[in-house]
Amino acid sequence: MPSHHAWIKRLALEWAAAQDLTRFAQRLVQTPSLSGQEGDLAALLVEHLHALGFPDVRVNEMGSVLVTIGHGDGPTLLYDAHMDTVAPAAEGWPHPPFDGVIEGGRLYGLGAIDMKSALASMVYGARQLLPYQDQLKGRLVLAFVVQEEPCEGLAIRAVVEEDGIRPDFVLLGEPTDLQISRGQRGRVMFRVQVEGQASHGSQPALGRNAIYAAARLVFAVQLLAADLPRDPFLGPATIAVTAIEGHGPSLNAIPDRCRVYIDRRLTLGETVAAAQAQLESLIVREDIPAHVQITTYNEPTYTGAVRVAREAHPAWVLDRAHPLVLALQQTVQAVRGVAPAVGHWPFSTDGVYTMGQAGIPTAGFGPGDPNRVHTSQEAVRLDDLRVAADVYAGLAAALLLPGEP
Repeated sequence: MPSHHAWIKRLALEWAAAQDLTRFAQRLVQTPSLSGQEGDLAALLVEHLHALGFPDVRVNEMGSVLVTIGHGDGPTLLYDAHMDTVAPAAEGWPHPPFDGVIEGGRLYGLGAIDMKSALASMVYGARQLLPYQDQLKGRLVLAFVVQEEPCEGLAIRAVVEEDGIRPDFVLLGEPTDLQISRGQRGRVMFRVQVEGQASHGSQPALGRNAIYAAARLVFAVQLLAADLPRDPFLGPATIAVTAIEGHGPSLNAIPDRCRVYIDRRLTLGETVAAAQAQLESLIVREDIPAHVQITTYNEPTYTGAVRVAREAHPAWVLDRAHPLVLALQQTVQAVRGVAPAVGHWPFSTDGVYTMGQAGIPTAGFGPGDPNRVHTSQEAVRLDDLRVAADVYAGLAAALLLPGEP
């Protein structure tokens, strides 16, 4: 791949554009966009994209915002960022979560890291390409998707399979602290229904307490966690009980049902079917009256559209020598002056669909410390917004523009 340092220098954000980027990221944080409630943010995005001069902006049926630059018949590069956030943590915020306070060179607030900073940087990085869009050998697509937090892969699947955008490369903007990610573990959410028999609370011997049976399951799951496999790159598989719901006729009755929710992370080489069979075998061995199901996501988007997906997602890893990883490494080093680390995410991303199911080469780069995600300590360095924008512009140049400007 030819050197694209000259393009990186030409496409780098100037001071005024970097200030505009900061203000835009701040507006994004100040616009609440919980999952299923992204409509206001989508409207803000569409308005701003038109104001910046993007010629091809549309909103698909699910409510994701799609932007296309270039119409060449070469490769398609897709940048993925989700618009939604989780609900704010209950306490501990140094500033109110939707105020978007800038202090000490950082932007504070819900979504500042996950992932409105990357979204803003993608917009301004892509903006640098607009004067050269007729030179693009292929297309750059920005996909700002909905409902990633509760069901990763769902909205990007619609972009590929329903909107007909089949990229050759995907870059995820999930936070990497300006390093590179090339994989992640898979995820399955199990719901285990434990059965019992109700009786009056004054005569527990006449019933079968479903919560007591569920307690045996919880203990067995805790022991199983120590025996799960480990991959040299992605690390260990994990299993954790994350919620318990008891049900009975009243609070002074023996519960006849109990649901146990189990978060199972799959390392490389594991399958969803094998993980379910392992859990079912444990239930049989412990003689627990229960059955296992994989949970399903089917909540409507802000447009009212409903897409159904099982919450079962594979692990995936892109080869370190893949051209996408190499181009990303070269770009990050040219922008930052230091070689990036290449690792993996500890959490799940839209890559479960793009790479894990569709087989589209996928890697990740984004601003922000992933360890602060979903906490009250979300804050991103303003300097990192500009760096990310320059990397996003530079990677597109490497894959879509001629070798020299």
